[in-house]
Amino acid sequence: MADAALVIQTAFLGDVVLTTPLLAALSQRYSAVDVVTTPAALPLLETHPAVRHAVAYDKRGQDRGVAGLVRIARTLRAARYDIAYLPHRSLRTALLARLAGVPQRVGFADGWRLLYTETRQRPREAHEVDRLLALIGAPSGAFAPRLYPTAEDQCIVDEMLRAGGIGTACVALAPGSIWGTKRWPYFGELATELAQQSAIAVVGGPDDAELGDAIHDAVTRSGGRAVNACGKLTVRQSAALLGRARLLVTNDSAPQHLATAVGTPVVALFGPTVVEFGFGPIRAGDVALGVAGLACRPCSAHGPRVCPLGHHRCMKDLSVASVLQAVEEVDALRRRD
Repeated sequence: MADAALVIQTAFLGDVVLTTPLLAALSQRYSAVDVVTTPAALPLLETHPAVRHAVAYDKRGQDRGVAGLVRIARTLRAARYDIAYLPHRSLRTALLARLAGVPQRVGFADGWRLLYTETRQRPREAHEVDRLLALIGAPSGAFAPRLYPTAEDQCIVDEMLRAGGIGTACVALAPGSIWGTKRWPYFGELATELAQQSAIAVVGGPDDAELGDAIHDAVTRSGGRAVNACGKLTVRQSAALLGRARLLVTNDSAPQHLATAVGTPVVALFGPTVVEFGFGPIRAGDVALGVAGLACRPCSAHGPRVCPLGHHRCMKDLSVASVLQAVEEVDALRRRD
């Protein structure tokens, strides 16, 4: 078994979750695998058994700019890594590995080739998990996303659910996204319908707290039970909550991947983006919904903050009834009593 490998993945939270299969594969090839990631994603990798050390790189905060890049590179250089894998195709990532003095640097051919020592072709027609596995030549489907909340995380979640009178038999909803056009506008209506069959737990970050409050209030007015966990849990605790849920209904955002990584069924709602981009659900039985036949869809790689045409039909035309039907198809409400 070869010596120490470094992975630098400083993309969005969901991208980090989808990198965990790559980490698992590398842990079978190297005596140690360390990861550089964002402060937001760090807790997800600190407890992953494939990772020896997770290093935070706050590229937009205290480590921003050239000085921060050099400082992190100096820390990495001292570890004397034999090889670095660079799944995130960014100039900053490529420079960091080069400045860290890693002798072998492997990246995708559509990245910064002059800063790599080896390149791999990035498959176009594949899920992102399999594209990342291709970076090391691992077969498709060889590893799945996995996260490992701690016993303390589980206890905190259980206490929150008990305080809300929910227990663990709930449906989770994730109404938020940093991209405005990815937000489906009918989560409140959906929640009141689902509350007739199950308690509701709303997950998300601090920026989603207002959305969570609105959903919580809609459910309680209808006589149902709900907890708004938005901004009240760490990201790893949010993963633990999703692991307690029967089902997650979510926009095309990080909670979809968190749920997949803890084994929870998913109904994912796609508006400005499409599953062909490679970021849809991957578990058997999960469902991805989107409005077919719109000439303007998809409109960008991530989904803009506002609809360029002003109508937002890709989300507004996705009805509550169609989402409820998808929930029935997943059959999670009956299977996980």
